[in-house]
Amino acid sequence: MMRNTTNTHSGSKLLNIGFGNVVMASRIVAVVTPTSAPMKRLREEARVAGKLVDATHGRRTRAIVITDSDHVILSAIQAETVAHRLQCALDPTDDRAEASDQSGRDNQTRRRGVADE
Repeated sequence: MMRNTTNTHSGSKLLNIGFGNVVMASRIVAVVTPTSAPMKRLREEARVAGKLVDATHGRRTRAIVITDSDHVILSAIQAETVAHRLQCALDPTDDRAEASDQSGRDNQTRRRGVADE
């Protein structure tokens, strides 16, 4: 059975998942943390099926993004940050979102001493 791959998402927003990598926001089903055993199994199953996309640039995986096409995308950005960016992309009328996202980024930079993006 073949899925319809016609692009019907021409007005969709792109979600930055780190290091210049973007995902179509409307295609995201879930953003989860990678530490639980079920998420580790999901990652391995996606790798075997050829549906794993590693967007970490060699850094530690901090979020797993699952799409409606069953692709599993690994990101080095915190799951909370990705979820917040997704919320902002889907609801651009929320003015608090941008200020909060910048504040979180500043806090992460201070903790590490350097930015990883």
